[in-house]
Amino acid sequence: MQERANVDELNARFGIPGLAEVVAGEGGLPMVRVSTHLASAEIYLHGAQVTAWRPAGHEEVLFLSGQSRWEEGRAIRGGIPICFPWFRSLGFRAQSEDAQAPAHGVVRTREWRLDAIAAEEDGAAVVICSTESDAATRRWWPHEFHLTHRITVGKTLRLELIAKNTGASAFQFEEALHTYFRVGAVEDVRVRGLDGLSYLDNTDGNRAKVEQGDVVFEAAIDNAYLHAEGALELVDPALHRTLRTDKENSSTTVVWNPWETAAAALADLGDDEWRQFACVEASNILGAAVTLEPGEEHVLRATVSVLPV
Repeated sequence: MQERANVDELNARFGIPGLAEVVAGEGGLPMVRVSTHLASAEIYLHGAQVTAWRPAGHEEVLFLSGQSRWEEGRAIRGGIPICFPWFRSLGFRAQSEDAQAPAHGVVRTREWRLDAIAAEEDGAAVVICSTESDAATRRWWPHEFHLTHRITVGKTLRLELIAKNTGASAFQFEEALHTYFRVGAVEDVRVRGLDGLSYLDNTDGNRAKVEQGDVVFEAAIDNAYLHAEGALELVDPALHRTLRTDKENSSTTVVWNPWETAAAALADLGDDEWRQFACVEASNILGAAVTLEPGEEHVLRATVSVLPV
């Protein structure tokens, strides 16, 4: 088990008065709290996970379950979990591999290292966290890697996930920024930017289909859109806003909501909370898995902004 970082020591080393402080969050887990004239945010070292972002003049953008488990070894339900080096249960990996492998990879429930907090010229805050392979990750995945998550909190929320191959042989991986957007009512929102694209429907045996028009939420949805490199817009009439995601080095987009029946089976999701979020995720999964040669690195970027409906 990893040793939990000392919050007071981290704050003394990295805290910046009037910009960011390191505090004990839910469950005593170390958290960076950002508060500037541009935006506020909360970032847990547990998974290097952004759990809140509220740009000035707007409501909270991210969903966070009231039933989330704030415990070592358990995922935080909501915010923006990091999926690496596979997506879903075994992702693109052979089904003969260990079915007990953790869902969405080996870094989502790790305590990442806080490397830096800095101020940008415009007043935005930059928080940098990192983690790397060790005996615990090699139990499930034999490769050597280093991950850096660079989070810029300002008028927009900019996420950069940097994966580097630190080993002696090439490897292939999937990745996703598993963003839970807070919505007024999921039945009323729609996603623009995926019309005409092929997708694999995970609620229907990953059958290949083609999107017609905007994506709407009428039942459980778990779609992986292929060759989806453009911007995405989640239109939310109830909250009178559009949440736009601009992506770089992302070839797939995942859209997910479990709906009532599947949500009821999730112990860390409250009754009817499934109505309060829609996941629209920058990713590289399935056939878009990334290959890195020794010493190479890959940067997945997603920038979220709030626009009027």
